[in-house]
Amino acid sequence: MYGDPESHDLRHALARHHGIPSENIMVGEGIDALLGLLVRLYVGQGDAVVTSDGAYPTFNYHVAGFGGELHKVPYKNDHENPQALIAKAQETNAKLIYIANPDNPMGTWHDAGAMAALIAEIPDGCQLILDEAYIELAPDGTAPAIDVANPDVIRLRTFSKAYGLAGARVGYAMGEAEVINAFNKVRNHFGMSRISQAAALAALEDQDWLAHIQASVAHSRTQIADIATEHGLTALPSATNFVTIDCGRDGDFARKVLTRLIERDVFVRMPFVAPQDRCIRVSCAPEDQIRLFADAFGDALTTV
Repeated sequence: MYGDPESHDLRHALARHHGIPSENIMVGEGIDALLGLLVRLYVGQGDAVVTSDGAYPTFNYHVAGFGGELHKVPYKNDHENPQALIAKAQETNAKLIYIANPDNPMGTWHDAGAMAALIAEIPDGCQLILDEAYIELAPDGTAPAIDVANPDVIRLRTFSKAYGLAGARVGYAMGEAEVINAFNKVRNHFGMSRISQAAALAALEDQDWLAHIQASVAHSRTQIADIATEHGLTALPSATNFVTIDCGRDGDFARKVLTRLIERDVFVRMPFVAPQDRCIRVSCAPEDQIRLFADAFGDALTTV
């Protein structure tokens, strides 16, 4: 049998979980797919879209693919800059603003008050995409209250991170009912497999396991930060399942460190844009993998 094209059971479970009506939720094949649908719905040839320079790149690919004109603002102190995003949207008459909170690739975050202030300043005719992929791993007080009466905000969440279902591809959007219903014009109605829907339901129902994962990730973040400190480096505070380590020099140096780690069969990533590219991004992991990273990182730093 095909999967349920309405993801009925999962949408209703999510509605109970968040305390909102089911018509304010759309399930899709991960946040990446939902981003593509949103750009298709809102962006035509030459329409302005605003994001941060160095933010999650998949969104940019969708904008380019549908002919939008991408406008970028720089990070501020390794955080996305809500005020600059709003100013650029006003300047360009943007159709969409994209921001991730917590942020990928830096792992930094703004509190709910800052996000509420951003939402209050959305220009007329503009839609805010608030990507909260890592929200279950963030401190309390990071997410503003969910207001599904506001047609100018679409919240995106996923089962890929804290729930550990990245390979199943399950994400969802929350927003005003007519905005959410617009997805039905363009979405793949049979895109969600039965297995993915069942897995997400089981994950959502097991909040005890989620709490275990949250604690494990917090412990791993501390371990990675301690490793950075041991080498005289700084780890950025993280609200995600990775830690960004400032390698202390420029992007060329950080890329050499990354290359040395890969030569030792340790795979990490890094931001693409200066000055954030002075950093590497290390995923949280079980104890044995963290020890492997610690050994390889020390060797990498001494051989660059």
